[in-house]
Amino acid sequence: MKILLVAATSAEISILTDHFKLRDAAFQQTEKFDILITGVGMTATAFALGKHLSGIYNLVLNLGIAGSFDPTIPLGTVLNIVTDEFSELGAEDKDAFLSIETLGFGKSSYRAHNNLLHSSLSGLSKVKGITVNTVHGTQHSIDDIKNRLKPVTESMEGAAVLYCCENEGIPCLQIRSISNYVEPRNKESWKIGPAIKNLNEWAIGFLTNS
Repeated sequence: MKILLVAATSAEISILTDHFKLRDAAFQQTEKFDILITGVGMTATAFALGKHLSGIYNLVLNLGIAGSFDPTIPLGTVLNIVTDEFSELGAEDKDAFLSIETLGFGKSSYRAHNNLLHSSLSGLSKVKGITVNTVHGTQHSIDDIKNRLKPVTESMEGAAVLYCCENEGIPCLQIRSISNYVEPRNKESWKIGPAIKNLNEWAIGFLTNS
């Protein structure tokens, strides 16, 4: 199985690249998997995948860290994001938000379609994520998005990966570890290091045994 591993930044998969003795590059190929570093955000991600995504891949594996709206999930937990949504894609109508579906111009929600029965997936909780241009950092905006979409995680790339894979008919998997809670911005409480460590350990095991 040939895998395209997609991450926004090289830092998020640095332990993995060190483990497999790979160089730090935006795109690199190995016999079993290729690595694509897209840059941060859904536009950069879609552009990079437009250049490199093709039918030679049996699976796209999107790895990254994420914020969690659920404070009961311990920081550092690795999750399987099975649905992801462009939460800002639509229009404001006074105090109401009109989704792209309501406007009749397409859809905003995408699933990670795959038929994987890999043992490393069995222990991961399946959750819903949202993809944003602006991460939430005020209590008002946090409460609003929780009431409207009830997401568990937020990232800046996930739905863009699922969108590209759906349109190309390529199976995909989005795995993220929780680096922080979505709350009024408080960098002192973030646990990026442990989140990256746990994410990379999971990914090394998955790639080694796939």
